[in-house]
Amino acid sequence: MDPNAPELDWLVSVDDHVIEPPNVWLDRLPARFHDVAPRMLGDDSWVYEDKRVPTSGLSVTIGKRKEDFSPDPVPYSEMPAGVYDPVARVADMDRAGILGSLCFPSFPRFCGQIFWEAKDKEVALLCVKAYNDWMIEEWCATVPGRLIPLIIIPLWDPAGAAREMQRCAAKGATAFAFSENPEPLGLPTIHDPQRYWDPVMAAAQDTEMVVCMHVGSSSTMPVISSDAPGLANLTFGAVRAAGTMLAWIFSDYFERMPGLKIALSEGNIGWMPYFIERAEQVIDKQRHWAKRTSAAFYNNEVDTAKLTADLDRLDVRATVRDHVFGCFIEESSGLRSLDMIGEDNVMLETDYPHSDTTWPDSMEVARKLLSGLSPDTRYKIQRGNAERLFRFTPATPPAGS
Repeated sequence: MDPNAPELDWLVSVDDHVIEPPNVWLDRLPARFHDVAPRMLGDDSWVYEDKRVPTSGLSVTIGKRKEDFSPDPVPYSEMPAGVYDPVARVADMDRAGILGSLCFPSFPRFCGQIFWEAKDKEVALLCVKAYNDWMIEEWCATVPGRLIPLIIIPLWDPAGAAREMQRCAAKGATAFAFSENPEPLGLPTIHDPQRYWDPVMAAAQDTEMVVCMHVGSSSTMPVISSDAPGLANLTFGAVRAAGTMLAWIFSDYFERMPGLKIALSEGNIGWMPYFIERAEQVIDKQRHWAKRTSAAFYNNEVDTAKLTADLDRLDVRATVRDHVFGCFIEESSGLRSLDMIGEDNVMLETDYPHSDTTWPDSMEVARKLLSGLSPDTRYKIQRGNAERLFRFTPATPPAGS
């Protein structure tokens, strides 16, 4: 065996999920807030302010046959320990060849929307900080070198979010969850002329935190038509990630903050080559009139001169390679276009414990998908790109696994 050959028996997943245990907030908020903090009602639902939030069965499918998947609520008593206990999670990771994992929230939703919607923002801020402390100090620290800390931010307070990012970066966090499209949440977009998100993105650049945007973090599902079948809409969902990539490319954030990196979590990658080429075509054909006037068509009027990147200098492929990371669970189409996307810009996901997961066959799936690539390229996609982007040094793989 070549001692210099890359180690290809393990992968790092940049999109998994944790089902928060019932004690996350009660253990960390002062007792006077326990009546208003997120807490479990019986065994099957969270309660927070006026919301009762059960856990969907599609979020916890580990150990079930596909034929038994259901969106019906699932109680904690029926969940395998790996979904909420870090030691049990690592045992499940070992079984599937997953050396490292980055986990998105469940009860708070993918970028902490539950706290943005809260009436009492003072308590909500305490809840955001409590979640982050639990993520860093308990979920990740219990099993060093196996879990990548991903924090949430107070979306309603960009300056406060920047302070929280600095606080958590000092404790080892390297990524934060952001919305794929804040507008449906009632928040300014990244094109806001008042630069609402600048404190957040400046903090991301300063701390080298990755902006992680999971599909669904806009609290919306793309709908093809009012009567389209649900599974058609679910298949259509990758257009959210495509829209996110294009919004960022055509914004001026990467020009103004060249250290920013974004990850399109659970967005897949097969669409990336088409939209890269389409963006290049649009810039070539349309930029001249777009620079001269407001773009008013299809009921969408935007003063492009104020809100876009420098269209004469925008290099779409260079921008993608410097700033954008595509993430996929199980597909081959994008892997056939790595020359356009960039082999340094693609990462694997296992989506444990959701219904799309490749667990417990994650490593076998990865080997099959990546079999036609060189060992060095396989290593990048399986783990190297993730380790570099998230500045993650994994633990030594367990012997005999």
